Amino acid sequence: MTTLEAARRRAESDARTYGYYLNPDPEFLADLIEGLKTNEDRYGYPSCPCRLATGVFEFDRDIICPCDYRDPDVLEYGWCYCSLFVRKDVVEEKKLIYQIPERRPPEKTALAHSQAPQKMEKPVELVPVLTAIPLRTKLKMWYCKQCGYVCFREEPPYICPICKAKKEMFEGIRATIYLGA
Repeated sequence: MTTLEAARRRAESDARTYGYYLNPDPEFLADLIEGLKTNEDRYGYPSCPCRLATGVFEFDRDIICPCDYRDPDVLEYGWCYCSLFVRKDVVEEKKLIYQIPERRPPEKTALAHSQAPQKMEKPVELVPVLTAIPLRTKLKMWYCKQCGYVCFREEPPYICPICKAKKEMFEGIRATIYLGA
C-alpha cells in the first residue's frame, strides 16, 4: 500500500522536476493526494484523481499521474485538469483556479464511465474491457525526433516528457499491435 506521504513526495518531486508547483490550497491538495493514493492502492498505479480509470494499465496509461494532458493544460491555462500541478504565476499571483476543458478523447472517457460500478470493488479484467472498446485500439511506437524519447501508445504525447517538444515532433515507428476484437 502506498502511504499519503509517499504519494505527496512523488507529486512534489515531479512538480519540482518540471518547474511546477502543487495546488496552493492545502485542503484541496490533501484530497488530490488522497485520490492518487486510493487509485494506486486500487489499480497498482496512480491514475489521475479526477478521472475514472478502468483498471487496465494499457488503457489508462494516458491518465497515470502526471497524465499526458498535464503539460499542455499547464501551458495553456496555468494548471492541469485536476489542478494538482500549477504554474509559478498561479501561486504567486493567487489566481483563481477553475475547471478547464477535458483533453482526454471522449471514447476513453465514455468507456471508463461505463466500467465505473465495477471499479469500486476491484479492477476490471483485461479481456472484458478490451472487448467493450467499440473500435480497435491500435498501439503504435512513437519517437521524439528532437531527443529520441520512445513511447508505445495510440497517439504521441502532446508534449515530450523529456525535452518538451510538441506532438508534431513525434514520428511513428512501424511496430503496431491490436488489442480488442
